[in-house]
Amino acid sequence: MHYELYVDSLFFLNFMMNLYLLLLVDRSTLQIAGLGRMAAGAALGAACGLIPFLGGGPGILKLAAGAAAGTAGMLCLTFRVRGLRMFLKLLERLVLYSFGMGGAMLFLIGFVPGLRGIIVSVPGILGMGAVFFLLFRRFKDDLYAGDSLCRAVLSRKGKRFQAVALIDSGNSLFEPVSGKPVCVVGRAVFDELWERDEEGFRAVPYHSIGKKHGILPGYLLPELVLETGGMKYRFTDVYVAVSHEKISAADSAGAESVNMIINPRLFAKAKNGRPWETAE
Repeated sequence: MHYELYVDSLFFLNFMMNLYLLLLVDRSTLQIAGLGRMAAGAALGAACGLIPFLGGGPGILKLAAGAAAGTAGMLCLTFRVRGLRMFLKLLERLVLYSFGMGGAMLFLIGFVPGLRGIIVSVPGILGMGAVFFLLFRRFKDDLYAGDSLCRAVLSRKGKRFQAVALIDSGNSLFEPVSGKPVCVVGRAVFDELWERDEEGFRAVPYHSIGKKHGILPGYLLPELVLETGGMKYRFTDVYVAVSHEKISAADSAGAESVNMIINPRLFAKAKNGRPWETAE
């Protein structure tokens, strides 16, 4: 008995499943990769999946080599991995989603016999993969829908300030000239880094309950590093507005030491298509 292997079908199947997984991993890391890099990573992983079918040698070793090379290659290519800690965090999420999707498919094959013939076909695998991708993406959105605390390091003219920050979905401030998202800092942060220096002043309009319109003083921060979920993100030229009152969002987060509110739109890609950097 022999089996015919269609390389193009196998490559396409692996490519699509890798792309589903990379999209899920990307969404769980605040979207740090572009679609082009995810497609390239998925293609590299699919190509490495063909290693067990090339040349001689023990099949188990070739299978392990293909899996290791494909996994490491597509993560490093997609997410610009800068260190071991970042790689392990991405690998953890990739494995979690892989086992979730694979386990769900095996469950359906074993407990719904009528679907077995459909699921094991290439269209069936791709279709079920798409269904579980949408379900897991929805689950992830619900899981991370709330605001989350993170650590922030603000740098300006050789000075650094470490703060507890809150990624607040309610912060929709933007700088009116550039359209860039604006974060909010407490007065203590501003006094420490700016020391009454008014360089780069911007007027940032805002709306709030009980006060239809208002203006906050805004300034350009040269560098901001955020650490959340085991990942570090580095931003340059970030606009921050200075609040002269207590940051009220800290109460809802259950923390009294919050002195910075992060605009979640900060994690979006720049208009020129160049993403902000991950930092180690």
